[in-house]
Amino acid sequence: MSHDNTNKELIEKILRLKEKRKAVILTHNYQRPEVQDIGDFVGDSLELSRRAAEVKAPVIVFCGVHFMAETASILSPNSVVLLPDAESGCPMADMITVEQLIARKKELPGVRVVCYVNSSAAVKAESDICCTSANAVNVVRSMGDGEILFIPDQYLGHYVCTKIGRDMYLWPGFCPTHVKIQAQDIIDQKKKHPGAVALAHPECRPEVTAVADEVLSTGGMLRYARTAQAEVMIIATETGILHRLKKENPGKTFVAATVKAVCPNMKKITLEKVLWALEGMKPEVKVPADVRKRAMSAVDRMLAL
Repeated sequence: MSHDNTNKELIEKILRLKEKRKAVILTHNYQRPEVQDIGDFVGDSLELSRRAAEVKAPVIVFCGVHFMAETASILSPNSVVLLPDAESGCPMADMITVEQLIARKKELPGVRVVCYVNSSAAVKAESDICCTSANAVNVVRSMGDGEILFIPDQYLGHYVCTKIGRDMYLWPGFCPTHVKIQAQDIIDQKKKHPGAVALAHPECRPEVTAVADEVLSTGGMLRYARTAQAEVMIIATETGILHRLKKENPGKTFVAATVKAVCPNMKKITLEKVLWALEGMKPEVKVPADVRKRAMSAVDRMLAL
């Protein structure tokens, strides 16, 4: 049987079961193309967290990584949240533990913690407010004066510092996929494609965002691409987003800054695993009630902005 037919059968089975379970499928922009195509909603982590908060579905199938499924569980405690691959983690989120954060807060009395959503629920619970790459600048602006510890992504933190002209304590975490992108990659692609516009994610290194024309979250890139005059765009983020960019803008050309920028964890979820998750109603991600309440206030403060 051809690959297409297999996929077609899998998709039909998924859609039947989805209806039976009254499930909603939320899919991140970095997922495999065929997994994006079955999503009821595809977006960046901010858009998906908003959607999770609005969804009143008994079952949410979250095609993303573990911390995102946790955020959905925080925002939709009455839904069963399924993560089709339990091993689909985020190395950046693993770069800070709740014990490390508590210890650092002791060293910096009175510091307020701005926590990038790419972190565990337990870490969110020890933070004052959450942010995403789309709203980090606004969140930090809303904090007023006083010392801030930004966790766990030093590069997003650095980008925010440069945008608003203030210093923060930065945790030394990073995204292993985004640090594979080099400034030279953008320079080389611009030579190949004169007149192209380079869009970089704020998780990239400072020297990469410095040579980019725009620094945007994945949701921001998609909005930018729709209205941009540019015919060719160089995309400096995880390559999964190219599928959606091409699909939504058939007249334009999108080039990956580097084909090395692939997140292995984002690619773990397959159509088979989505089907198995709906069949077995597992693996389930559930945030314990006490952690949930505290993490919720940090997420709520962000959503209120």
